[in-house]
Amino acid sequence: MGRREGTRLYNVVDDVRREIQERIIAGLARSGILGMLGDFTEQDVPVEYTRDKAHGDFATPIALVLAGKVKRKPRDIAETIVDHMKIEEDKTRYIQCVEVAGPGFINFFLGRRWLEDVLRAIMEAGPTYGRSRTGHGRRILLEFVSANPTGPMNIVNARAAAVGASLANILRAAGYDVSTEYYINDAGGQINVLGTSCELRYLELKGEDVEFPEWGYQGSYIVDIARLAMENHDEQLEAMETEERAEFFRDFALSRMLADQKASLARFGVEFDVWFSERKLVDTGAVSSVIDILKQRGMVYQAEDALWLRTTEFGDEKDRVLVKSDGDYTYLAGDIAYHKNKLERGFDLLINIWGPDHHGHVIPTRAGLEALGYPGSSLEVLLLQFLSLMSSGERVKMSKRAGEFVTMDDLIDEVGSDAARYFLLMRNIESHLEFDLGLAKEHSQANPVYYIQYAHARISSIFRQAEEKGIELSHLGESDLSNLTEEAELDIIRKLAAYPDEVVTGAIDRTPNRLAGYALDLAGLFHSFYNSHRVINEDSDLTMARLALSGAVRTVLSNVLGLLGISAPHEM
Repeated sequence: MGRREGTRLYNVVDDVRREIQERIIAGLARSGILGMLGDFTEQDVPVEYTRDKAHGDFATPIALVLAGKVKRKPRDIAETIVDHMKIEEDKTRYIQCVEVAGPGFINFFLGRRWLEDVLRAIMEAGPTYGRSRTGHGRRILLEFVSANPTGPMNIVNARAAAVGASLANILRAAGYDVSTEYYINDAGGQINVLGTSCELRYLELKGEDVEFPEWGYQGSYIVDIARLAMENHDEQLEAMETEERAEFFRDFALSRMLADQKASLARFGVEFDVWFSERKLVDTGAVSSVIDILKQRGMVYQAEDALWLRTTEFGDEKDRVLVKSDGDYTYLAGDIAYHKNKLERGFDLLINIWGPDHHGHVIPTRAGLEALGYPGSSLEVLLLQFLSLMSSGERVKMSKRAGEFVTMDDLIDEVGSDAARYFLLMRNIESHLEFDLGLAKEHSQANPVYYIQYAHARISSIFRQAEEKGIELSHLGESDLSNLTEEAELDIIRKLAAYPDEVVTGAIDRTPNRLAGYALDLAGLFHSFYNSHRVINEDSDLTMARLALSGAVRTVLSNVLGLLGISAPHEM
């Protein structure tokens, strides 16, 4: 079965949809309704999966969509379309029968052929099954995590990392050209505080009596950095003047924190294409340049010894300060310059994943881009919500002093990277998440990620058994799939057929949690089938067909777990 060019790599469901759309257009044309619709094509006909098999395999609400234009009752339109489709006279590859239901839905019942074609398509496509050209190569810059380099990665950063990395994978699978970026906040006053904190701890380690300020960073990691500096640079530090030593600790502490953050992300399987420095942006004059452009465009004004941006002209509740009375730039000024830089690099869309504390920054940042002449739609912001760690039904206190972990590394140490990734992806990004530590550590079918991975490992075990029995697995592509007649088998194939659509929807809606749920559903269908049917049995033809089915499930589980950044083990 060859590939076809178009919006997506070969997908049987696309063929089914196109066949249904062609029949709908034919029915509209023969009935005379099409002539009333103007420029109306097959692409205007929505075709959806049915939730209930009793209502067929696919359905279209086209009659309800057209009722207003045609000035007829939806059910009357639906019956007219079906009467003129002539399914009985003009046989199709997939459609077996059609019926009108409810207020005017048209339900399509398909023959077995489409399910067999789905399995063969999966066997041929392998790791590319589910990939598409939906995005048409549109360039997207996805920025996420971007934590302040003043402390270890926390669990909110872990959620951002899991969501961002998976979303990047899903967007790429849907045909978008995605680059990932981490914005290093290394130009603000917090870096001076970080350096001073480390320097004071260094002096303490040297035996000096220093008063550590309340505004300093208190964590034990500060002492670790100070000790590292003393062990490797003590003689050099002894010879430094005060200002030189302060600059050393700023740079040294920053480099150590960034190295630690990169190491934590690497343990989590998260990498970035670009690490972008705010300090370099400021040093190149990009912020002052943006201020000049906004002045030239008449978008700023002076008031109260500060420079204000007219963000209210773009939907903000109040104007915002760009330059404070002391001459320092605000966070917004730097943010506008940074996003201008992104767009100048040729990206079609910027997607940021920000924490819940950034809610108030979205409209002003977008307004800043609009003030520069960029469309507001060029920036999309996903606001990540908080999460709570739960243990034995109780919320875990977020306090190092209480001995409870809060860092990304501690979470990985506690439950493992795979479980952490899955549990952090289980809910929509904009929903509060409760992370059940006890469940995440369970090696039981109650643990969703274990349940999914076990399905993959179980199928690998079946294939090892088949090889031991001398079954020629290289001939699976020649299996007679008509032997798959059990409803449990057909339900699995229907679920496999839906996978490409799940990827596209997950990409368009920015919902990695959708793929996490899909993987769990598919694993559940397979486990249920396995518990009541023997894959390897006395009937050699049925055995080959069920091995083909099992192999297709393993392929799709591997593909979806790959998008989620989770391993697909062959043994457990």
